[in-house]
Amino acid sequence: MSEHILFLTGKLAEKQLHTILEKMRPDFTYTVHQIGVKVAALMTADMIRRRLTDTFGAHRIVIPGRCRGDLESLSADLGIPVERGPEELKDLPTYFGKAAHHYDLNRYNVKIFAEITDAPNISVEDAVKRAYYYKKNGADIIDIGCLPSTPFPHMEELIRTLKQEGFTVSLDSLDNQDLLRGGKAGADFLLSLHESSVWIADEVASTPILIPEKHEDLASLDRAIDALQAKNRPFIVDPILDPLHFGFTRSVVRYHEVRKNHPDIEIMMGIGNLTELTHADTAGMNALLLGICSELDVNHILATEVSRHACRAIKEADLARRIMLAAKEQNTLPKHIDPGLMALHEIAPFPYQLDEIRELAAQIKDPSYRIQISPEGLHIFNRDGFHSARDPFELYPKLGVETDGGHAFYLGVELARAEIAWQLGKRFTQDQPLFWGCATDAYGQTVDLHTFKPAGTTLQKK
Repeated sequence: MSEHILFLTGKLAEKQLHTILEKMRPDFTYTVHQIGVKVAALMTADMIRRRLTDTFGAHRIVIPGRCRGDLESLSADLGIPVERGPEELKDLPTYFGKAAHHYDLNRYNVKIFAEITDAPNISVEDAVKRAYYYKKNGADIIDIGCLPSTPFPHMEELIRTLKQEGFTVSLDSLDNQDLLRGGKAGADFLLSLHESSVWIADEVASTPILIPEKHEDLASLDRAIDALQAKNRPFIVDPILDPLHFGFTRSVVRYHEVRKNHPDIEIMMGIGNLTELTHADTAGMNALLLGICSELDVNHILATEVSRHACRAIKEADLARRIMLAAKEQNTLPKHIDPGLMALHEIAPFPYQLDEIRELAAQIKDPSYRIQISPEGLHIFNRDGFHSARDPFELYPKLGVETDGGHAFYLGVELARAEIAWQLGKRFTQDQPLFWGCATDAYGQTVDLHTFKPAGTTLQKK
């Protein structure tokens, strides 16, 4: 007779727990019981004692790793062993000796339009170089941005060149003549048509992206949709995402309304109005925006990298769309799927506590320095001593490296890394660079836009 295990969980994690257990194909039978708490980590031993009225014939009970309380007395009260599982659900297979659960990030269902915003003012050669950069960072379509009252004599040449290089191309303008020129030159998409300019779709083969005639005028958008559906023409709809304090929340509601009224149409969201016009790190913004896209089945985004603080926006959006699809398909929260969008902080920055570091230091028998961090600060030690500080300059007089420039330089670099990691709550591992996720080109080995060569160097310890 196989062992039967009762898994206790909360509302948010219940579906994910079922999915992981099913994929594990365990050699035991099990029951998953949702105990009436939203977040599993808030469960306590006393709560289990009060709420659990049936142990479902289990031989043992596994509870979330962060569950607090006295499990020994709980086991005695219930008459069966109660044990803490891993802190994170993704680690449950490993807890039972199975292969760890991995998410497939090779797939996505949101296409990225990456805009070259100043195309009229740069050469065809430079525009093509930028297109390759965007493509390497995840762009599916290269969007050529026109500028108001700015001549664009090389538009046709640029479109033809990009097409010859194998790119899918869109043209972005509110000028009818620009749109006609772009469509006739072979652009695959045209941004943006509205009720009064929808006739352009009859003149060219390009797929139109529709916007309201006037801002927030969804009735005009509906009429443009009806016109193209009557002609059986493909199209994409963009209800327009507004910046914060200029209608952002209303615009999200607008997207929801369009999706509710048109459950089967293609929708685009231009995310630059948030990433470009908010001075905050863009990785979190892209995660949230692509999460909204995932919930509303928005399957196209328009992304830009104009402001320097938004210089990784396309790469971040690429990873965010993959994470959100994986989370949606697995019925789980977008947690512990990939760390690339966590540039500043980490889930578990301090793998060792101070007493554990002291215990390790007591076993060191050689003069080489080890550096580790804990919530208390920076720690450097060898056989001759253990030193702690929050400011690396306080440690220098204690290290005895005044006459050894190379060693002093090396320790300075490592202690600076350790200080940054401690301040931000990042993982520090001696002799390894700090992990910055999508915030650097090193994540995914992309290229520097200006030099078009692999970016980044590694300091080697002598």
